[in-house]
Amino acid sequence: MSGVPDLTLHDGTTIPQVGLGVFQVPPEQTDENVLRALDAGYRHVDTAAGYGNEAGVGNALRTSGLPREEVFITTKLANGEHGRDKTLRAFDASMAKLQLEVLDLYLIHWPQQADDYVETWKAFEELHRDGRIRTIGVSNFQKTHLRKLLDETEVVPTVNQVELHPYLVQEDLRAFHAEHGIATEAWSPIAKGGELLSDPVITEIAADLGRDPAQVVLRWHVQLGNIVIPKSVTPERIVSNLDLFSFELSDEQVQRISGLNRDERTGPDPDTFG
Repeated sequence: MSGVPDLTLHDGTTIPQVGLGVFQVPPEQTDENVLRALDAGYRHVDTAAGYGNEAGVGNALRTSGLPREEVFITTKLANGEHGRDKTLRAFDASMAKLQLEVLDLYLIHWPQQADDYVETWKAFEELHRDGRIRTIGVSNFQKTHLRKLLDETEVVPTVNQVELHPYLVQEDLRAFHAEHGIATEAWSPIAKGGELLSDPVITEIAADLGRDPAQVVLRWHVQLGNIVIPKSVTPERIVSNLDLFSFELSDEQVQRISGLNRDERTGPDPDTFG
């Protein structure tokens, strides 16, 4: 049903453009939530060591019976595990919980402990060379952090997962990504709902298209070329968040939504967090 396209990263790895995020999904609900999403047609699940629910993702994948190669799994390094040796141990721990031999995408969750993330990235490169990760990326990195990696390491991140929504369009960062072949992945893609989904611009476009506001915002991401990982534990919302490929926004509608930008974050500022 989903018709979700794959995007090709700069190293040739393909990733479904829409996935399920499981941030703040309680561990005891994760198995059921992920299974429901896989049944609905999702083939991309995004978790993190810091979420405490990697085991639920692994259990759901195994229970689903889907071939391993059909489901793209992302997890992220916990903030306290920077540095080569800690990174390698943390990766093994995540893989045990996920019950995987090879991970699709591993991300540095935050550019904390600035003296360490280059060493951490070199450990990521090592794991990638050893065939234990298909592709490697980062999360919440600003241009200054990315430039440091570009200057001091060998592998350009394939993905930078950042807070991005119509109130935080991140135009300058997305342009930097495009210049260096880094895919932009959006977390908090609907800005925690609430005010954004009741914004008059969004509700008017939704009414014109006969779609709900969340679908309009997620379609805006898709048309910008972002990878997007909406989180939901509601069965109907899980389905509707994937139904983004049977309609399109006009260029004018895309521009109106982009024009809502306030440079307003709902989460921490990567320049100061940690």
